[in-house]
Amino acid sequence: MAASLNKVMLIGNLGADPVIRQTQDGKRLAQLSLATSESWKDKATGEKKEKTSWHRIVIFNDGLAGVVESYLKKGSKIYIEGQLQTRKFTDQSGVEKYTTEIVLGNYNGTLTMLDSRNSGGGDSIPDMGSDINQDMGDSAPPDLDIDDEIPF
Repeated sequence: MAASLNKVMLIGNLGADPVIRQTQDGKRLAQLSLATSESWKDKATGEKKEKTSWHRIVIFNDGLAGVVESYLKKGSKIYIEGQLQTRKFTDQSGVEKYTTEIVLGNYNGTLTMLDSRNSGGGDSIPDMGSDINQDMGDSAPPDLDIDDEIPF
């Protein structure tokens, strides 16, 4: 029997400031609204068309939620990897509803901030484009002389 895979990868912009909440045990969680867009040219009219999709992101990692709280805001461009999850809840009027979210948990998921260093409105933000969950340490890339390997 083959294994299964539940992985979502998105690049987009936040449609609102992150919402930070606390769980019952005092840990932070972050809720994000992420917009992704696709564009194409209508062959019949030659007109450029665009479609935007909205995605609900929930981050259950306390440390990552702290980074989100400190550095992300409406309009921030991010890359996320998470798992697709659908859950059932009962709204205030007693009606059962379902919602589908991309979830970044304690041990799975990635968030990378893609904005440039200077686009944060003056805030001091860490190197963009680096994986928040990844600890790079003090390692430097190996010094490779690849010019000798190019065949032309």
